[in-house]
Amino acid sequence: MADAPITTTKVAVGEYEFQLNASGDKSKPALLFLHGSGPGATGLSNWEAVLKDLGNDYYCLAPDVIGFGDSSHPEPPPQGLAAFTQLRVDTLIGLLDELGLEKAVFVGNSMGGIWSLGATLQAPERVEKIVLMGSGGSPIPPGPAIPSLALFYDNPTTEAMQHMLEQFVYDPQLFGGDLRKIAEQRIPRAVRPDVERSHRATFVDVLDRPWALTPEDAAKIEQDVLVIHGREDRFVVFDGGKWFFDHLPNVRLYGIGKCGHWTQIEQHDRFVAAVRGFVSGSL
Repeated sequence: MADAPITTTKVAVGEYEFQLNASGDKSKPALLFLHGSGPGATGLSNWEAVLKDLGNDYYCLAPDVIGFGDSSHPEPPPQGLAAFTQLRVDTLIGLLDELGLEKAVFVGNSMGGIWSLGATLQAPERVEKIVLMGSGGSPIPPGPAIPSLALFYDNPTTEAMQHMLEQFVYDPQLFGGDLRKIAEQRIPRAVRPDVERSHRATFVDVLDRPWALTPEDAAKIEQDVLVIHGREDRFVVFDGGKWFFDHLPNVRLYGIGKCGHWTQIEQHDRFVAAVRGFVSGSL
């Protein structure tokens, strides 16, 4: 089957504007793909290949979340992970309103999982199901690679970007020179003043884990949840995924060995098959 085409548009939500990448037919079930928080991260940098695959069967949405990429960067930005998370959750729910969508399946990678969980607690009626991929938001301490991401702007070079990207994957050698090319492509966006401003505001306190589910909050989430987690994830350790499995009521855990933080890239076919089976109800 041919790849589904991807369109990119601007969608205003209040005083903010989303850069929205989409594939598929709006009449089909909506999947909202939320990227992670690395410097230079965008909706397409995380999800382009997934949108091409799943857009034939679903209405796939991959925005640059507010404070990332070519979406709005607040000035001044909210300070700290909790405050910026609240703005991002509010505007993502507003995005569903603007698109006329009553609900969607939320697919959150890393910090995108935090936004997915936050939206579920705030507006559970808008969330059909949840996929958490290498998701933050548990009270488990972060992995050893988090400082290379959180403190990137202490030394924002192509070499530092490449080193950070190498931490995302289980075996950088499997990518040949691609990670260097990706670093070279991402660095111009990453060093934009607005992108740096949003990143610094988000990460001013992130190593203190200011946003995490409690067992009591987790027990309130009644949606079906699929946790997909690479065993060798250096950013969000596998025990973080297992915490969700231990505390969310209606949850499945899909652990993948020889895989880091980028399951959708390192294990693309497995990721797509798992999401398709979960959303359709066959998994």
